[in-house]
Amino acid sequence: MKKTSLGLAALLLSALLLPTLASASSHSEAPGTSRDRMIDDTDLYAFVSPDAPNSVTLIGNWVPLLEPNAGPNFYAFDDDASYYLRVDNVGDAGDHIEFQLKFKTHVRNGNTFLYNVGPVNHITDATLNVYQTYTLTRFDNGVPTVLGADLPVAPANVGPTSMPNYDALAAECVRTLGDGTKVFVGPRDDPFFVDLGAIFDLLTIRALPGDRGRGRDGVAGYNVMTVAMQIPMTRLTKDGQTPNSNNSIIAIYDASERPASRTLNADGTHSVSGADIQVSRLGMPLVNEVVLPIGVKDRFNASSPTDDGQFLSYVTNSEVAGLFTALYGISVPPAPRNDLVAVFLTGVPGLNQPTGVVACEKLRLNMAIHAAPVPNRMGVLAGDIAGFPNGRRLTDDVVDIAERVVAGVLVPGFNIEPNNRLGDGVDYNDRPFLPSFPYVAPPFSGFDSPHSKQARPNPSGDRPTSGDSDVKRGLGEEGDAALAPKSLENEAGQSEVKAEQLGLQFGGKNPASAHDLRYSIAEKGHVSLAIFDLAGRQLRTLVDQEAAAGTFSARWDGRNDDGSMSAKGVYFARFVAGTNAADTKKIVLE
Repeated sequence: MKKTSLGLAALLLSALLLPTLASASSHSEAPGTSRDRMIDDTDLYAFVSPDAPNSVTLIGNWVPLLEPNAGPNFYAFDDDASYYLRVDNVGDAGDHIEFQLKFKTHVRNGNTFLYNVGPVNHITDATLNVYQTYTLTRFDNGVPTVLGADLPVAPANVGPTSMPNYDALAAECVRTLGDGTKVFVGPRDDPFFVDLGAIFDLLTIRALPGDRGRGRDGVAGYNVMTVAMQIPMTRLTKDGQTPNSNNSIIAIYDASERPASRTLNADGTHSVSGADIQVSRLGMPLVNEVVLPIGVKDRFNASSPTDDGQFLSYVTNSEVAGLFTALYGISVPPAPRNDLVAVFLTGVPGLNQPTGVVACEKLRLNMAIHAAPVPNRMGVLAGDIAGFPNGRRLTDDVVDIAERVVAGVLVPGFNIEPNNRLGDGVDYNDRPFLPSFPYVAPPFSGFDSPHSKQARPNPSGDRPTSGDSDVKRGLGEEGDAALAPKSLENEAGQSEVKAEQLGLQFGGKNPASAHDLRYSIAEKGHVSLAIFDLAGRQLRTLVDQEAAAGTFSARWDGRNDDGSMSAKGVYFARFVAGTNAADTKKIVLE
């Protein structure tokens, strides 16, 4: 596959990203799913597997904003629903391959409130009182084949006493099926990163114009329910052959279905009946979140991609572009954006548009484009054609890309400041992604939930500062430039991990009552980040896992591993990557 020209890349981004705008990716996108979170799909990812280049990884996430300590009935998939990953490998908008997952919840002992009645070291341990299994069925043009039955769902990460080695426990739930497909199902850290609080507060940018950090990841510390599949490419192409110019492009969306009727019984049980009805769907990120008005969101979730023409008018006029102008005085290209429509619905010739394509809204991936050795979070916008919107990787910063494109940076005359510097100030995930399948970071534990903390005494009675006072609306106000994290991008926007950039960086003030730390990893390996006191005692482990190369973030709120709060004073953050790279920073907690 020859490299796409810059002009074609620009056309691709302009078309595909205009309607995505800037918001969370379907974490609460429609009235119906906001009342039925168990079937709410939050994000879809599709990419050529970096460590298994002859396969494609599909990741569908459901059940948004899961608080890790939400016991004793920890979140799970719904036994009444059916969950799908659907693939069009022809280009006619049809569902030629469907992966269906049906779940069953098991309770070993109904006479205890406990999720587990003792330490759980293996997925088959009888101490795991509540657990789920699932059946995975593949449909090829409607013909079913059961790929696996009674497969285990990874349990909730209750805490270190209940699950002494959660990573090993979850790894037992990675299964390789008879056709070479790998599958993992269970809770994971939410891999999306976005400043939810600022965006929904009338598109507030905490540190204008948006590329200076200071954002607060609204989904940090929350988990999701993940379905991850690594599928041989020959099991996805329309002819079963290795991807080539005639068969390499696939289009994907995930969906949830429920029986049409649900009856509540007098004894506290319920029953379901009727045909399955689609109640949620997601292809491209962000679309139903903000591009569609409230009145049609549930209709979109229930509709087939073949009927997406009914939503066309909402694509040609961008509500967020108007808000950029009204709130910040940013000049944007005029509506209607008819030149963008064909690419948004069909993919781009030469990149990810199949021959004879039928227009529909799905996430499109060209499997013939190899994974980038060092992914750029800005994807195609930075010349990295292996990234969003050619599929979507876990590291792709769809919010920043969308904000800049909706402001018109790819339209002549609009690639100017502040249009080309817009963003939400959240550039990286709060946990490192794994270097191998299932790639998504392990879930936070209930015992160590980032949202549960003991208040630190404030004997002075001073009002704590949140940082919100630094928010400025005027584009001419620069604020405190010293707060901006150093960029990891060169002038062309290409992400580079250089020797002098490895290690720790501060993402905010120091001293502070809580500290945001950013760390870069040159190559995959074991990574640790911990907080020590002046006596050298380790107080808090922020990161300790195998990690993929890239840049990630962590936050220390002053809490120790045992839940207690550290006193005000001087501490040290020590970062170690592999056997050679290490960095230590002094932290002042106030």
